Amino acid sequence: MNLFLLPSRNIVVTIPLVLAVGFVTGLLMDTSVLKNYLLLVTILMIYPTMIGYKVTEVINFNHTRLLLAASVINFVLVPVLAYILGIVFLLKDPQLFAGLAIASLLPTSNMTIAFTHFARGNIPAAIKLTVISLVLGSIAVPWYLLVMVGSYIYIDIVAVLKTVAMVIFLPLVMGFATYSLLLKKYTREEFNKSVKPLLPATTAWGMVYMMFTGISTNAQMIVSQPGLLFIAIIVWMVFYFLNYLMAVKIGRWYFCREDALTLVFGTVLRNLAISIGLAATAFGVTAAFMVSLAFLFQGQSAAWFIRINEKYKILPEENPVSTQGKCN
Repeated sequence: MNLFLLPSRNIVVTIPLVLAVGFVTGLLMDTSVLKNYLLLVTILMIYPTMIGYKVTEVINFNHTRLLLAASVINFVLVPVLAYILGIVFLLKDPQLFAGLAIASLLPTSNMTIAFTHFARGNIPAAIKLTVISLVLGSIAVPWYLLVMVGSYIYIDIVAVLKTVAMVIFLPLVMGFATYSLLLKKYTREEFNKSVKPLLPATTAWGMVYMMFTGISTNAQMIVSQPGLLFIAIIVWMVFYFLNYLMAVKIGRWYFCREDALTLVFGTVLRNLAISIGLAATAFGVTAAFMVSLAFLFQGQSAAWFIRINEKYKILPEENPVSTQGKCN
């Protein structure tokens, strides 16, 4: 059990370790056979993240203003930011561009809820935002990809739609069904205590497989073109910095502290677990490699943001500009 839980409990150490081991392994041997199992691993990786959501979390109309603001950031401002960065830095390798585009189009994950909880934000709104963004992002991904990278890489819309159905909607339906069955055996309190803590471990092992495959199969390319790795890392640094800047500015102007925190973590944190699986199955390991590099920044930046916000009050208790942003 300790071995099973190891990656999820030590994600900050696991990510660079897997990337390092995968890189060395890729230099010493051919790991391309791992690509044959990407679709299966992707489904098994995403399925646990879907267990625990309730349909009722999507269909009520609370937190409308916060959800609308987050949706504008997630599906207008962030894709535009990713497109500009891709045009400026990644045109020489459209696969990397595709990886950046996919990650930009799939916002929110369980990390959104977790970090909102750690920061004492609006958790009910975070849960609803996570589910809604997942559904909207899944529908929008193929068409956004056609616009964003369709001129630089062939986009088979039908194939992408099939992939989305396989790696997102299938696990989503399975997750809803599994949760309903589990509630016949456990109370919600028992589920949260005994079952839910085990779910991230399965996802973490899936991400380990994806990251290892992505880095190992691209090791030779990185050695021959080290500039691509450097550029990709720079792109992610700029992407996250500007994403935080947008979310914080809008949060300070229009929302109270609790809602602003939910806005930040609901728009900055991308669903990298689904993104890396979709990138790998729809475009290949190079696109998945681009997504895997985001793991170097996402969790650590969110943890540091909580610390910095608590120390310097980046998001003050009351909205300094508009009384409309006060929490009820």
